[in-house]
Amino acid sequence: MKVTKMEYVYAALLLHKLGKEVSEDGIKAVVAATGTSVDDSKVKSLVASLKGVDIDAELANASMASAAPAAPAAEAKKEEAPKKEEKKASAAEGLASLFG
Repeated sequence: MKVTKMEYVYAALLLHKLGKEVSEDGIKAVVAATGTSVDDSKVKSLVASLKGVDIDAELANASMASAAPAAPAAEAKKEEAPKKEEKKASAAEGLASLFG
């Protein structure tokens, strides 16, 4: 089985979550524990790119970014509700005119 870059990222996140150091040896151990071969260049690249990165802050930013698009959708739903009520009201007025 070929391991993609995401599996190495998952390994790094797992190590971080467990309070372990995100290091080449740690990532290699996690990936090797899955029974797959380890690509040393991908591990080195990932560890180098994570050097100096506050993983907790990045995860918090990612959570906020994924939640942000939901807010406009909720506002759009709120705006749709009065329109439906207006349609019901105008339909009721039309029916009332039938009965004088």
